[in-house]
Amino acid sequence: MGFGTSLVLIAIGAILRFAVSVTTTGFNLHTIGVILLIIGGVGLLVSMIFWSSLGLGRGYRRERRVSSDGHGGYVEQERGV
Repeated sequence: MGFGTSLVLIAIGAILRFAVSVTTTGFNLHTIGVILLIIGGVGLLVSMIFWSSLGLGRGYRRERRVSSDGHGGYVEQERGV
């Protein structure tokens, strides 16, 4: 479940919990709203943990330097930072 799905579940759950004032027999819409809010929140938390564990936000970059070797040639140096 990604960020988008989690946010949609949270929005639907909040609407069912706080904005709907219909009473039904057999099931409670407010309870379904709370369940969707919880599932959306857990999904959002799991997505955040998953994406942070990949290390995409750590700013990996490569550095490449080309310099003269003093004899008419060039020396290339490359490293990950």
